[in-house]
Amino acid sequence: MLEFEPNKNYYIRNKEKIKKSPAMIRKNDRFYLPLELLMDEFGYVSQWDMEENMVVVQSMMPDDGVHLPYRYDLRDNGRAPKIRDQGPYGTCWAFASLTALESALLPETEMQLSVDHMNHNHSFTSSLKDGGQYTMAMAYLAAWQGPVLEKDDPYGDGRTDSSLTAVKHVQDMHIIDAKNLDGIKKAVFQYGGVESCIYTTLQNADGDSPYYNREKYAYCYKGEEKPNHDVVIIGWDDSFPREYFKTDVADDGALICQNSWGSDFGDDGVFYVSYYDTNIGTHNLVFTGVEDADNYDKLYQSDLCGWVGQMGYNKESIYGANVFMAEEEEDIAAAGFYTTGKNTSYQVYIVPEFADISSMDSRILVAEGRLSNAGYHTIRFDQSIRVAKNRKFAVVVWLSTPNEVRPMAIEYAADELTQEVNLEDGEGYVSAQGKIWSDVKESSDCNLCIKAYARRPWQQTDSLPDA
Repeated sequence: MLEFEPNKNYYIRNKEKIKKSPAMIRKNDRFYLPLELLMDEFGYVSQWDMEENMVVVQSMMPDDGVHLPYRYDLRDNGRAPKIRDQGPYGTCWAFASLTALESALLPETEMQLSVDHMNHNHSFTSSLKDGGQYTMAMAYLAAWQGPVLEKDDPYGDGRTDSSLTAVKHVQDMHIIDAKNLDGIKKAVFQYGGVESCIYTTLQNADGDSPYYNREKYAYCYKGEEKPNHDVVIIGWDDSFPREYFKTDVADDGALICQNSWGSDFGDDGVFYVSYYDTNIGTHNLVFTGVEDADNYDKLYQSDLCGWVGQMGYNKESIYGANVFMAEEEEDIAAAGFYTTGKNTSYQVYIVPEFADISSMDSRILVAEGRLSNAGYHTIRFDQSIRVAKNRKFAVVVWLSTPNEVRPMAIEYAADELTQEVNLEDGEGYVSAQGKIWSDVKESSDCNLCIKAYARRPWQQTDSLPDA
């Protein structure tokens, strides 16, 4: 059940107060609700059909039989961000992730986000010239290290401002299965740009390649090389002629991709990658939950590098728990964690007062459900749990992921990029059955990727109405 009050910065879902500014407004004796909010709550997606001058509403529930159009382009709907140029740096991964994020905000909110800040203020051992990958972007955003605005930290000036705070909080990110063309299309239609990758011998807008038809902006590589460049999928065209590709392909069709080599490349910065390209659509990230920066007051975490590896008991399920020290009296309202595969069942518990591992026996169930996609997720609790200042509390997560024998995401020093991982900031435990627990730092030199989101207790004047 959803409840609304005019001009309040929240609405109520099943007695839980959800921050949203504004949730409902009153104007000229009429009440207005954000269409996007209703679509999200009831599992639908809406798009404005400019040619027909009407709103198209479709269900995005499983088995809904959605029939996507043969062609769709975010540029036609005001949802494609400004074309940018990465210059001589290995920053395509940051441009692609932030372009996809900017797209997720459009058309309601137009922001140009700082690539410089993402490159300089993540927790990995990497410079502007070293390149990166989408998992680094996920970690930076999930940790609230960003994003910040481009105007506050301009690109390519060799400087950054580490004191800047995130202007949006990314709470959910989905990883779409490799080569799941329908899944990619639905994600573009529902959420916006999808970060993906290709292999290319091109280095900039002026380069040439045997895989690229400059006149038709058509690209296709069919070989065994691994991806070396990130782009953003902003649409598709099932009828894009196969004859336009220099490489022989079996049929028509292309994904419409936005690049980061300036407007001189391709069709004003955009090109067409064949459905049969080896790498496009193999690694796919879409931003499915982006909220205002005041949605929670505190983020407790110990995994600034995020999902680096996985652990488990050689079976599909595992219990994991992270322990934190409450900095003040707070309400723990949500937990964040990664799922490493599809259709993961989860249960989330809170231990309000943690003394030692025996405290796990008094854990309180606060949320449960199933998540369709791999990725990072924020799970809001059915009821917030109050914790006391300067007292330890624990967030316990049970995960069961089909066909995964290591379903828990962990942070550890795996390679050069993660060699400076800090393991002194975490206290984590794992268990096979939720009864006998082991310390992950002692046994495996790692941190668990489990976060806690806190709010200050509501003031008396802003309390929930009586049930």
